[in-house]
Amino acid sequence: MFAILLSLALSACAPRLMAVGDPVFEPRLATASPLRAIMADGAHLPLLVFEPDNPKAVILGLHGFNDYSNTFGAFGPGEFLAGQGIAVYAMDQRGFGSAPGRGLWAGDTRMAEDAATAVALIRKRHPGLPLYVLGTSMGGAVAMRMMALPEPPEVDGLVLSAPAVWGWQNLNRFYAATLWTAARLAPSATLTGSGLEIWPSDNIDMLRALGRDPLVIKETKIGTLHGLVTLMDEAFKAADRIPVPVLLLYGARDEIVPSHAAAAALRSMRAGEVEVKPACYPAGHHMLLRDKQRETVWRDIAAWVEARQAPLPSGADADLRPCGPLANPG
Repeated sequence: MFAILLSLALSACAPRLMAVGDPVFEPRLATASPLRAIMADGAHLPLLVFEPDNPKAVILGLHGFNDYSNTFGAFGPGEFLAGQGIAVYAMDQRGFGSAPGRGLWAGDTRMAEDAATAVALIRKRHPGLPLYVLGTSMGGAVAMRMMALPEPPEVDGLVLSAPAVWGWQNLNRFYAATLWTAARLAPSATLTGSGLEIWPSDNIDMLRALGRDPLVIKETKIGTLHGLVTLMDEAFKAADRIPVPVLLLYGARDEIVPSHAAAAALRSMRAGEVEVKPACYPAGHHMLLRDKQRETVWRDIAAWVEARQAPLPSGADADLRPCGPLANPG
C-alpha cells in the first residue's frame, strides 16, 4: 500500500498556488477607507494604520500564519508605537484576513514581492523617513525572503519577532515526507491543530479573542501548510544575505519555532556579517508582540528604531542564556 501511495504522490503535481493576475496596474495606495495597497495585478491588500501627527519613523507590520493585520491592533503594538512617534502600517497578506484568496497560498516569491511593493508605496507617502519592517513568525519569514529578491526594497532595518525559519532543512524527516505526500494527494484537506498541547502565548484573553475572530483562519489547508514550510526554508536560506540591520527577538518559552532553528538562523546571519542584535525574553512565548510582557518587547523595538547601537531598555540583548542555543549558536 505504501508503494502505491508513493507512486501516486510522485506522479501528482505540486500543490497549486492561488490564481494571481498579470502585472497590468501601477501599484498605489487607495486612500478611501479602509486604506489598501493595490498591487500590480489589481489585488487589494487592506492596511491597518496607526499614524502619529509628526512621525519620526515608519514600520510596515507583517502578521503571522493564519492571522491578519490585527496582530498590530487589539493586544498589539500599533497604538504604543504610534505614541512613540512611529507610524505603523499593518498589511493583510494574500490568503489571510480580508485579502484575496483566503485560506490559499500565494507562494513565497509573490508574498515577498507584495511586501516590497508595500514598502515602496509607504516610502512614497513618507519621503525621507526611516522605514523598518516588523515581521512576526510567518511575517518575519516574508521579511527575510523579501530581502533576497533580485531587487530588494529600500528599508532601514528588519525587526524579526520569532521568525518562522523552521523549514524543510530543520523538519523531522518523517513529518517532512508525510507533508510532502499529503500536499500532493490531498492539498485541499484541512487541519485544525485541535488536541495539540501547544501554547503560543501566556495571554489567555488574547488567545480567546483570536478564537472568536472570524478573520483568523481556524482550519488550514495542507497545501497552504506545505507552502509555509517552503517559505520558512527560503527565509532560512536568505538569512546570511540580509543587507540591513536586524533586531532578532525570541522567547525562551516559544513552543512553535524551536530554539535550535532560531539559533541556526542567527549563526547564518553572523556568518554572512549581517548586523544583527539578538534579544532573549525569559518569559516570552511565540507571540511576543501580544504576550503578557508585550510592552517590554514594544519598548525595545521603539528604542532600537531610535538608536540601533544602544543597549535595549529591557536588557534582553545582554543575556541570551535563557534562550538556550541562541546564547551560543556556534
